Amino acid sequence: MEKSLEFLGRCVSWLVYAMAGLTVLVVIMRYVFEIGTVFPQELVAYMHALVFMFGLSYTLKHDAHVRVDLLYSRLDEEKRALINFLGHLVFLIPVACTIGIGSLDYVIDSWRILERSAEVRGIPAVYLLKTVIPVSALLLVLQSLLDLRRYFKEIRGT
Repeated sequence: MEKSLEFLGRCVSWLVYAMAGLTVLVVIMRYVFEIGTVFPQELVAYMHALVFMFGLSYTLKHDAHVRVDLLYSRLDEEKRALINFLGHLVFLIPVACTIGIGSLDYVIDSWRILERSAEVRGIPAVYLLKTVIPVSALLLVLQSLLDLRRYFKEIRGT
């Protein structure tokens, strides 16, 4: 599972370059050739959502998330592991589960009507983008469970 999350994170990170390139193309098309198109603009937004939502578990895996570090850096490894363990157990997993479960009706309704873009020439698969919400929450919980196992070993000193 860890390798799969790593692979997904690395793949999604390449979308940043695609987003930058596509944004440049959209700007050139609009301001140089005076051609405005909705599809590539929405595609940039979709890619941004994928980078953000799938990047959550990847960022957690690499402990690269933002933290308010007033005392944490002064603690020994065992105490850091305990704080991380409790943070995952008390905050991260319940919030991710709430987001994942809470989004299911929203996603199911979108799939039921095969929701499309509000724009005529937009992306005809809004339901696929909305599906990313519970999937991302699930990936975040899975990564958190893997981290809990590691923190538990650190707390025990093994």
